Amino acid sequence: QVQLVESGGGLVQAGGSLRLSCAASGRTFTTYTMVGWFRQAPGKERDFVAALVWNDVTYYAESVKGRFTISRDNAKNTVYLQMNSLKPEDTAVYYCAYALPKSGTYYDTNHYDYWGQGTQVTVSS
Repeated sequence: QVQLVESGGGLVQAGGSLRLSCAASGRTFTTYTMVGWFRQAPGKERDFVAALVWNDVTYYAESVKGRFTISRDNAKNTVYLQMNSLKPEDTAVYYCAYALPKSGTYYDTNHYDYWGQGTQVTVSS
């Protein structure tokens, strides 16, 4: 079992920054595992934002490239999502997710086995 707890969401003006945290417990960042960030706006599907593979390879959605950075602190079992130059369209509930070692696609929600409860990010214009 893996438990994920997100934090760091809030209200920010356009152009501002936030850093989301995802604290993991249980089996964590071992070989072939992956952690991802997804977001879901009201009435929309849950979309891929960023992913970090066990070997430090990263992936980003085109809409956040150059603005968001995913990183990991192994000592704290925590994954971060640094979000800069935020836009109103970034407003959503942000979820972190954990994938056990298996084949799959980093942007596919079905690839992930555990999810956090989500944290709200609201960007005002």
